[in-house]
Amino acid sequence: MADQSPAERTESFADLFGALADNIALVIQGKPDVIELVLLCLVSEGHLLVQDVPGVGKTSLAKALARSIDCSFGRMQFTPDLLPSDVVGVNVWDRSTNAFDFRPGPVFSNIVLGDEINRASPKTQSALLEAMAERQVTVDGVTYLLNPPFMVIATQNPIEHEGTYNLPESQLDRFLMRVSVGYPGRDAELQILETHGDDDAFDTVKPVLTGAQVNGLAAAVRTVHVAAPLRGYLVDLAEATRVHPATAVGMSPRASLALQRVAKARAATQGRNYIVPDDLKTLAHPVLGHRLLLSPEAHMHGLTPDDIIDEVLSTVPIPAARSAVSPA
Repeated sequence: MADQSPAERTESFADLFGALADNIALVIQGKPDVIELVLLCLVSEGHLLVQDVPGVGKTSLAKALARSIDCSFGRMQFTPDLLPSDVVGVNVWDRSTNAFDFRPGPVFSNIVLGDEINRASPKTQSALLEAMAERQVTVDGVTYLLNPPFMVIATQNPIEHEGTYNLPESQLDRFLMRVSVGYPGRDAELQILETHGDDDAFDTVKPVLTGAQVNGLAAAVRTVHVAAPLRGYLVDLAEATRVHPATAVGMSPRASLALQRVAKARAATQGRNYIVPDDLKTLAHPVLGHRLLLSPEAHMHGLTPDDIIDEVLSTVPIPAARSAVSPA
């Protein structure tokens, strides 16, 4: 790829991204926008929280992504009795060698599914923090690196509060995006009944990309240009959320970096090597919605983080078109 022009590299990026999206659509039908967000999270080297009611395909979405890439897949069913060692692994005494042997847990996979993450205790939930934030795991004082690509997809049901533990803000902030699958439209649900009523939908899903190709897409995203006026616009958005009277906690610098990173991925999928304001505005809700904390008064008035994001996006001035794409 070193001899390709920028345009050819961009086309290659779009082709690979599109092939991955089409493959997942064989299982998750009628949800192209959701699939796009999941893949943007993947190539942005982030982690995803899928929050929705039972039965809409949260787990299937993660499994379809894992099956579409020739890489390892680990699944953890979070329950109240799940231990941190069940996540990261444990040292086991080997009598034949008179030494401890490390048995890695499911987190040592490229795509990791944490199903119903809010059913586990906070101690077990926190076992994922180091892995998600630093892409490494420390067990008994020994640090083990996690090989890229590495993505945690966690699911949770928002309506079942009994026997669940709310994710702390520090862990929510580790997720690059939070998305909801939602119910399918009528036509999509009819298609689901026709195509998946008797057969296993995953039989049709085969790998279309390798782990190395996913790493290549992530590397390409890092090269997308962000003009200085757009960086200023991003900072203005962050400041607007911090001083908004309805917010108790606004955008952190990590949130600004997250929004910039995902905007670069969206630009690459659309054949651009620079981001535009629409990239930031389109992705603001899934990237920021779980990071903003509202004041008690805002809750009393029925406001949501999405309301604040909409207001901020409508009031913060957008940079001029030419300056938004020019080199810094």
